[in-house]
Amino acid sequence: MKELVTTRLWLRPIGAAEARSVAAGVPGAGSAWAPGYPAVSDIVAVGGYLEHRDAAGDPRPFGHYQLVRRADGLTIGGAGFHGPPGERCDVTIGYGVIPAARRSGYATEALRALLDFARVRGVALVHGTAERANDASQRVMTAVGMVLVGEDHANRHYAIGWGGQPEG
Repeated sequence: MKELVTTRLWLRPIGAAEARSVAAGVPGAGSAWAPGYPAVSDIVAVGGYLEHRDAAGDPRPFGHYQLVRRADGLTIGGAGFHGPPGERCDVTIGYGVIPAARRSGYATEALRALLDFARVRGVALVHGTAERANDASQRVMTAVGMVLVGEDHANRHYAIGWGGQPEG
């Protein structure tokens, strides 16, 4: 499985061995992590990847990706899909970067790459959720063209679709 390349990042698809390393907080062979990686959200994301893998098989290429900064080769976060496309050809996406790498556009860059990846593979609709208090994450989704489609007491729900308006 090939990595995705952006201007400043490599998005490296994670496999089971590396996911277990992230979950344990111990870099695998050949891994270089920036201080602060993995964050709790990274551990949760790779746990979801491993659960899906154990229950239904490896979801790659619609799995989890490590965000590796090209300038220094350090992993600064993660992004990816919560699983392969569903019956409506839709996926859910998530992302995060370590605090020291925030406000630098890395999350936006990674999300754009994953949206392009999904679109060219026939995905019709991508969902994303941000906590109501997480203005930064909401700005990232808005910056890539996702629109607010609903909210509840804890979260705001965003979506982007191709060939029609996104539905909640």
